This record gives sequence, C-alpha cells and structure tokens, in this order.
Amino acid sequence: MMYKIYKHKQDIYEFIMFTIASLIMVIGIYFFKFPNHFSFGGISGLSIVLSALMTHTPGHINLIINMALLLLGFVVFGKKFGVKTTYITLLVSFGPTICEKYWPMDGPLTNQPVLELMFAIALPAFASAVFFNLGASSGGTDIVAMILKKYTKVDIGTALFLSDVFIVISACLVFNVETGLFSLVGLLAKSLVVDETIENINLAKYFTIICNDPDPIVNYITEELGKGATVYKAEGAYQHQEKTVVLTILKRQQAVELKNYIRKNQPSAFIAITNSSEIIGKGFRGYN
Repeated sequence: MMYKIYKHKQDIYEFIMFTIASLIMVIGIYFFKFPNHFSFGGISGLSIVLSALMTHTPGHINLIINMALLLLGFVVFGKKFGVKTTYITLLVSFGPTICEKYWPMDGPLTNQPVLELMFAIALPAFASAVFFNLGASSGGTDIVAMILKKYTKVDIGTALFLSDVFIVISACLVFNVETGLFSLVGLLAKSLVVDETIENINLAKYFTIICNDPDPIVNYITEELGKGATVYKAEGAYQHQEKTVVLTILKRQQAVELKNYIRKNQPSAFIAITNSSEIIGKGFRGYN
C-alpha cells in the first residue's frame, strides 16, 4: 500500500516536471533557436533548414515530422511505446506552433547572437537533462534511435551525430557560414551541457562522520532530516581510542543543515564529505 502511494506521488511529480521542462524547451527552440536559424541537430534543427526551402514555418515542419515519428513509434512498438515520450513529444511538437500563432516573430529578440546562442543551447539542454534523468525523452530523433536499435546493429550514437553534422552543414549551405559555425558550436556544446546538468541535478553529499557521541547526530539525521544512516564502531590508528563512524547520504540543502548542526553541537567530530551524482535507493532514484 505504501509503495502504491509512493509510486502515485512519483508519477504526479514526474509529469509536472515533464510539463515544466517541455515549456522550457519550447521557449529555447522558438524564441532563440528558430529566429537565429541555429540548426544544431535534432528535428528542430532540421525544421529550420527545411523552412528556408519550403513555404511552411519551422514550427509547422517540426510538428509534422514529430507527429510522423510518433505515429511510426506506435506502429513499430505498439502499446510498449512509452507514455512519457508520447506526452513530451506532443507538448514539444505543438508548443512552437502555438507560439507562432500567439507570439509571431520576424527576427531575433536581440542583436546579440552569441547571447541568444547560449540560451538556445542551455534551455533545451536543461530540459533534455530533466527528461533523461526521469527515464524519458523528447521524441524526435530519439524515436529514430529506438527503431535503429531494434532492427539494426548500427552504432546509434555515431549515426545520430552524423545526422546532426549533416544538418549543420546544410545550415551553412542554406543560410551562411556564420550561421553554420554558430550551429556547430551549439552542436558541440549541447551534449556537454546535458551531461553537466544531469550530474548537478543528481548531486548528493556522502558524509563520513567520526565522533565519540553518535546518538545526537543520528537522531538529527533520522528525525529532523528524514534520512537514514549507518553506524559502526572503529578504532583510531594513533591513540587506539574507540570511535563511532556514521555514514549518511543527503541532498545538498540537508547537507548544509547537518554540517552546521555538527559544528555547533559536536565540534570535535571529524567530517569527510564527498560529492556523488549517482545514488540509487529509497529516497533518491531507482527505487522500485
């Protein structure tokens, strides 16, 4: 029963995060990527190039291609095709089209292309990191990757990277070298920003506390912070005195609270704090 309640709350949390992240991605694509013709890969990048060769807007082309890939995903995978990916794909596909209707743009927001490139990279990359961290994707080329993985032995990462490079080269030919170079920078920076964002989202603090009186510290961790701890006895190598070691893993804000508590109430305790971005277990991620 408790697990069902936890799972239900987790599902609600995830779909709220998917909605917020999708809106952030749409803002980055529509207000910063589309007007500047930044074509650094993905369906949105392809849409920008194709819009210059066709009468349709990037938003409409993005919608058509994503819907076609979504339909293809259902044809190939059937009911096994992810609900999360479907929900995100719909939001990201219809978002730019809605923006084109209510907030039409005839050019970039500013005359600072480097500044706009930063937002065009950072906002969608942050959203993608949220999706990946919660076990979902924004559809598009990810659906192509899923199909390639099922039916071929093609190196998916290489195939997608080559397709992104092709889109960047196309931007050079369709627009100009400057736009192509901006797109190349965006392509190279995108994966770095995604990786760094995922690591920071998951960042936790691993505490090793060596003390003489563990009970107040353990009580603070379990009762005030709502986290667990592991306690075991040890012996100091220098004076051979018996010590107690307390191990716990906390989120960043909780880590600050525990550190301040120990400094105030047990200043003789020895604390070693290690950053960790991959914690799997109850209270963190990967708990089933």
